[in-house]
Amino acid sequence: MNLQSGTYYWPLTFPSAPTYPALEENLSCDVVIIGGGSSAAQCAYYLSESDLDVVVMEKNQIGGGSTSSNTALLQYSGEKMFTDMVHTFGLDYMKKHVQLLKQAIDDIEVASKKVSIDCEFMRRDTLYSASCSEDVEHLRKEYDFLKKQNCELDFLSKDEIESKYPFSREAAIYSYNDAEINPFRYTHALIDYASKKGVSIYEKTEMNGHHYDQEQDKMVISTKNGHSIQAQFVIFATGYEGMEINKEKKISFVSTYTVTTEPVEDLSAWYNRTLLWETARPYLFMRTTKDNRIILGGLDENTTKPEDRDSKLIHKRDKLIEEFQYMFPTIKVKPQFSLAAFYGGSVDGVPIIGQYEKYPNSYFLFAFGDNGTVYSQLLSKLIAIDIIEGESPDMLLYLQDRPLLQK
Repeated sequence: MNLQSGTYYWPLTFPSAPTYPALEENLSCDVVIIGGGSSAAQCAYYLSESDLDVVVMEKNQIGGGSTSSNTALLQYSGEKMFTDMVHTFGLDYMKKHVQLLKQAIDDIEVASKKVSIDCEFMRRDTLYSASCSEDVEHLRKEYDFLKKQNCELDFLSKDEIESKYPFSREAAIYSYNDAEINPFRYTHALIDYASKKGVSIYEKTEMNGHHYDQEQDKMVISTKNGHSIQAQFVIFATGYEGMEINKEKKISFVSTYTVTTEPVEDLSAWYNRTLLWETARPYLFMRTTKDNRIILGGLDENTTKPEDRDSKLIHKRDKLIEEFQYMFPTIKVKPQFSLAAFYGGSVDGVPIIGQYEKYPNSYFLFAFGDNGTVYSQLLSKLIAIDIIEGESPDMLLYLQDRPLLQK
């Protein structure tokens, strides 16, 4: 699957990343995790706290794929407003969803402090601005809902925004204590942590097939290396490539674009280095990095053809830089890395844990959406609880058939 193209910033921040051997024997274990990106690493992290025998197998190298293009803004708010999703899921459902998302960000912070590799985790505030005057009322309703969920935020007027930033917006939600992270280093940090706790990690080990052994009540994963892994449970944490294994009808794709600039000397015009995004669709988003670069993203296109996506990269790169300079005229930037990539999300705005009859004892982790890292942390935890304890009540919120919506 041709997921992305361009030049990558995150891998250069960790040139001495650990490596792992390829599988060279047949194995039997309790849980096998297919994939080596952030979702797989988060699953391995949680399962490493148990006594289970866990194996991670990655077809290329840890942290490749979409993890290397993840912009890793850690927020509980997403592209679909909670006040809109209440109409589909109900108030209690959304209250619980918000609570779990907030907890997931806290859990990422806890994990970043437990590991031995610096993940560049940093708490950041977020400015979620109205892109036009027609969006102000909608944004105000979202603020009122989040305030009732004990979220720490303010509603800023046009004057208040202009007093803090060199650009103007009609109104904005200012959220406290969101965060940012280096997704490549975080993935390696969790895998390193899990490995030291006994989880077996294999790179250059690609799945070639799978079948269910009914007599043993186990899944058998065969590899292109000519070996097999027999497991009680399988977690397919392969990101967008999981759709090639089992196509989930609630997932849709667009193409998106990101730019990472050269380091900037002076960011003083950027109030608190807040995470920035807006109500427009498609929207723009912006963040900074530990080494004072700026990551810009958005300008999505409704195309799923790689050649169409890639043909627009240069234009989108230049447009993102232009948009930034309009907002921050005193911060002069030059693009250094740019990417075109597929971006997936669920049609109803809630991430998915897939469990399907043709894949017994298996979980598909579809943490797709603008808050993918946060979704992955949440879903990984729920899957781990289900495997370790035999039941995970909150997992019902995220199963693909949405059982809690059934009357």
